[in-house]
Amino acid sequence: MTIAHESFEWIRSETIDSLKLTVVEYRHRVTGAQHFHFDAPENPENVFLVALRTVPTDSTGVAHILEHTALCGSEKYPVRDPFFMMIRRSLNTFMNAFTSSDWTAYPFASQNRKDFANLLDVYLDAVFFANLDPLDFAQEGHRLEFAEPGNPDSPLMFKGVVYNEMKGAMSSPSSILWQSLTRYLFPTTTYHHNSGGDPECIVDLSYTDLVAFYRTHYHPTNAVFMTYGNIPASEHQQIFQERVLHRFEKLDEIITVPAEKRYHAPVRVEESYPLSDDAMEGKTHIVLGWLIGSGVDLETSLRAELLADVLLDNSGSPLLHALETSDLGSSPSPLCGLEDSHREMVFACGLEGSDPEHAAAVEQLIYDVLRDVAENGVAPELVEAVLHQIELGQREISGDSYPYGLQLILGTMGQAVHRGDVAGALNIDRVLVKLRQEAQSPDFIPSLVRQFLLDNPHMVRLTLKPDTGFGERRDAAETHRLNAIKTQLTAEQKTELIELAAQLSARQERKLDPETLPKVGLEDVPATLPVFHGETLAGTIPATRYSAGTNGLVYAQLIVDLPQLDDELLNLLPYYSVLLTELGIGARDYREAQVWQSRVCGGIHAHTNVRGAIDDVQSIKGHFIIGTKALARNCQPMTELMVEMFQHVRFDELDHIHEVISQLKASQMQSVTGSGHTLAMLAASSGMSPVAALSHRLRGLAGIRHTKIIEQKLENNDALAAFAAGLAEIHRRIQAAPRQILLIGEDEILQSATPQVCSLWENSGLQQAPYQPFALSAVRQTSRQGWLTNTQVNFCAKAYPTVPVDHPDAPVLSVLGGFLRNGYLHRAIREQGGAYGGGANQDSDVAAFRFYSYRDPRMEETLADFDQSVQWLLQEQHEWRHVEEAILGVIGNMDKPGSPAGEAKKAFHNQLLGRTPEQRQRYRERVLSVTLDDLQRVASTYLQPEAASMAVVSRVENGEKLRKLGLETTTLV
Repeated sequence: MTIAHESFEWIRSETIDSLKLTVVEYRHRVTGAQHFHFDAPENPENVFLVALRTVPTDSTGVAHILEHTALCGSEKYPVRDPFFMMIRRSLNTFMNAFTSSDWTAYPFASQNRKDFANLLDVYLDAVFFANLDPLDFAQEGHRLEFAEPGNPDSPLMFKGVVYNEMKGAMSSPSSILWQSLTRYLFPTTTYHHNSGGDPECIVDLSYTDLVAFYRTHYHPTNAVFMTYGNIPASEHQQIFQERVLHRFEKLDEIITVPAEKRYHAPVRVEESYPLSDDAMEGKTHIVLGWLIGSGVDLETSLRAELLADVLLDNSGSPLLHALETSDLGSSPSPLCGLEDSHREMVFACGLEGSDPEHAAAVEQLIYDVLRDVAENGVAPELVEAVLHQIELGQREISGDSYPYGLQLILGTMGQAVHRGDVAGALNIDRVLVKLRQEAQSPDFIPSLVRQFLLDNPHMVRLTLKPDTGFGERRDAAETHRLNAIKTQLTAEQKTELIELAAQLSARQERKLDPETLPKVGLEDVPATLPVFHGETLAGTIPATRYSAGTNGLVYAQLIVDLPQLDDELLNLLPYYSVLLTELGIGARDYREAQVWQSRVCGGIHAHTNVRGAIDDVQSIKGHFIIGTKALARNCQPMTELMVEMFQHVRFDELDHIHEVISQLKASQMQSVTGSGHTLAMLAASSGMSPVAALSHRLRGLAGIRHTKIIEQKLENNDALAAFAAGLAEIHRRIQAAPRQILLIGEDEILQSATPQVCSLWENSGLQQAPYQPFALSAVRQTSRQGWLTNTQVNFCAKAYPTVPVDHPDAPVLSVLGGFLRNGYLHRAIREQGGAYGGGANQDSDVAAFRFYSYRDPRMEETLADFDQSVQWLLQEQHEWRHVEEAILGVIGNMDKPGSPAGEAKKAFHNQLLGRTPEQRQRYRERVLSVTLDDLQRVASTYLQPEAASMAVVSRVENGEKLRKLGLETTTLV
């Protein structure tokens, strides 16, 4: 038992051998605050999270806006922006805050004990003793402001960071689809509302409402503390007690989400979403959603997960297959699957790319499949494949996107906030054993279909259809509302609005004194990077293996030197990467092949990696990579599958090829409003190097547009056959190219796995042939691009040609990005401009320095701010601490740990592409030695106005504005 601090009582402990940790639950004796500690003695990356149960009763976004304003200054740290300032004064591996549908969480992670203590102190004060300044509410939430500051005769506008963030979020049809579905599935509980905030409702939230919500919800009685790592629980608890808990008594009110009232018959509704394209055919979403039971009960939750995956996991699943092959729509809905984070779970399925008149037929199709499964069951191997995937997911140590400990914590949030079994959510082995036994009954899956779906009247059929007048009416309503407000303003009220804008501007311009905030300095930075060494084995096919703590999994990659491809084949390369692992193999069709994958491995994935040389981005090298993972017992079956796929993948399943491309098009189009800043940066830098041009062409906005064109062409059978022939030709060339193997696992696994894997590949009969390595022509040009799509906000980017990663100026430019973001761009673009985010960075892989903004209400002003930030650097006086903070940011990103397998993969591919440990250490030392003079020198050298390229993603109605900026516009809708 882990010892508790005297202010806490121990409740229970549970050791989870498969995850190498112990989950311990405590309760604060006075307030009742819960503390779950994930004791992981071997992991130095410690994680903290505090979650509050936030249960909004409207769509004003009160919980979301409170999340923002709580981080704008507190009792102990009354500076205006402690959260973003601590990002700069920290070696954190993660810092953020989240608003979910019924909880708000404040997490961070760090490998440095001093840094962890600093961040913990700031976070605790921010959450429980927030200042909630009205000016911060005006900045982060919403405010009224005249378009011309100081001129009451100019138009009135709504402004605010969350207001613009949610305008961007609600530009996505999939977001509108989900919010519309939950509004009907949950008629009476908190999930009925948009917890992030509906822009039309956000402006109804008052500052008084915000403060009232804070006082009732941000209290330890309503809090869950969660920690992970090697710091003892008692140390955390002592700090919780001393900094926060001793000042509170227990609340009488228990905040919870009640069970939803059930419908006695299905509900069928129609809603609309804005579309800026007159061609509305094939643009409708039709989705069925069921409320299917408690997400807190582990057995119910795992049964629901099993059923959802049996029905929808892959093309071999009966419901997904029916949706993929239906001519009622272009592809399965992005909502297909199980949502189990709510108190009650939602199962959804349907089609996108349909038409409103098909709604009844889509419903009939889905129910026909469900009735067939209820009557005839499914193949036992499909159930076994899904159970295998659940086991594999339980054992895998991830952590390449979020810290591993944070992923574990977030995976249990539903249990924690709804007072369920947190340890049980991680230690599912007992429930899994019971589930395996139950699943042996032929009637088990049919009984779940009947229980959760067929006999469940709480079903909503939502038809979300396009409306080309929607956006215009929405904008007109906002204008009318603002005009109505303006006509009723008294002279005094107009003066108050002008004074509010002036006060906010003055507050934003005020220089911040960070000295009240704790910090780490360069003296706390490790001098060297950790180095991961692999062992290379000679053979017919070279192999490299890395020993890593993978918890009984083995990871394998086949790395092929990318062959030369002409333009026509090069355009097909991203589709080949997607389709290679989606098609049939030998005598097996694609459905059988998908089940085969699920039974023996964690799926197979393929991608292309093309990089410039460390000293010359015009000189490139490319590889094609096929990767997978499996439980150690499945190492040989996994390799047999990979070899068989590489030998005998089928490109004759033409209908399925078309189906996959249709799904890819839908996915790519959905990504634009979520990743618009990344896509804009790819476009802006596309003239900087061959790799930059290729990235924009294959996976950027140009690639998305090409996918849309290709998908339409594939309606023609001859074009489809030619497309498949091109894929087969790429595969033939890749089969003939030089290749090597990468294996990652624990020592004892590798000893037996290595000869198995190498022998299967060497005896595959695949012979290398004459080979011409991949090459691209040199690229160095400027571009000015405007991309038009369905969005209420903008994404702006500027790019300048710079230098490759091994040039002495590359580390300086990387520090420059953080310096400009911290010192100028954050204030100008986010605080003053109202965008959700903005910044700058150096991409040494393509030798480009890029500025960007995200979910931005402005265009011309933001582009001007990019330029002005450079003048600010060159003309103003700057303190050394600002340089140090930017250096810390670069080092923090370099030192951010991934999963054990992820670190091994990164080390191998860095070595393969010339990013040796020596080169990376040289880069690190140069980062640590950057001076202010260096920053000013590289800015003067590289950020010349005549060298700039530009890209903006905006709404269709802004086409003329973009053209006036000198941008060549392309419509993506």
